[in-house]
Formats: sequence, structure tokens, C-alpha cells
Amino acid sequence: MKKLIFILGICGFVAACSNRQKSGSIDTTSAGANQSATAQQSNADTNVNNIGTDSPVASGGNGEQLITKSDCLTCHKIDVKLLGPAYQDVAAKYPSTDENIAMLAGKIIKGGAGNWGDIPMAPHPSITEGDAKEMVKYILSLKK
Repeated sequence: MKKLIFILGICGFVAACSNRQKSGSIDTTSAGANQSATAQQSNADTNVNNIGTDSPVASGGNGEQLITKSDCLTCHKIDVKLLGPAYQDVAAKYPSTDENIAMLAGKIIKGGAGNWGDIPMAPHPSITEGDAKEMVKYILSLKK
């Protein structure tokens, strides 16, 4: 029973942290509140549809920027396991080959489960294959 409650709690957390928003999901009662909600949404510009529009930075390239602009850091950190594995642990497990880059990019887009425990990774269908590959290349460059 405790496991079921835990899994349902994690699923709720993942769903709450998901970057997907349905149109019309903000229920406001006045124009002022609607403007405030719109301002908050634009200030929290983490929509994965907007990633990859800036030029790469020198420190980590385009992949680092794509990750920063997405919701990835909600569940992953570079050197610490959160809900998902640390990026350095992913880099240690998978050599940087074209096959692994394609496979991991597919997991970013389609989601996945079972390789790192019981908690599934949410799918990110709005991330393009090219952007997902850039993200994976950055992650695999983080070997300890």
C-alpha cells in the first residue's frame, strides 16, 4: 500500500512538473488577473517549444542551453540523483556513440522507464530530434 501511495505521489509530481499546458487552463475572473497570469507565464519562459532558439554558449554549447530552458533540471542534476539519474551517471553508463546518442534522444522525446529504477521519465514530444541529440551530447560530455 505504501508503494502504491509513493508511486501515485511521484506520478502526481511528474505530472505537476510537466511543461505541457492546455489552452484555457488558467481560470481567471477579471482582466487584471488574466494579465497577471500572462505576465507570470512569460516571465517563467520554460516552454520546451521555445528551446534551441538562441546561439550556443561557449561553456557547454547548445545542449546545455536546451537543458536549461527545458524542464529537465526538475528531475535531473549534473552530479546528484534526484527523481532521475545524475547526468554524470548517465555519461558513465553510455559511451558517446551515434547509436547511444540516437537511443537516448529517443528516450527524451518518447519517455522511458526501467533503466534507472521504478520512476518513469515523462515524454517530451515537443523537443525536436536534433535538439534532443544536442542535449544528449552535452550530457555525455559530463563524464567524471
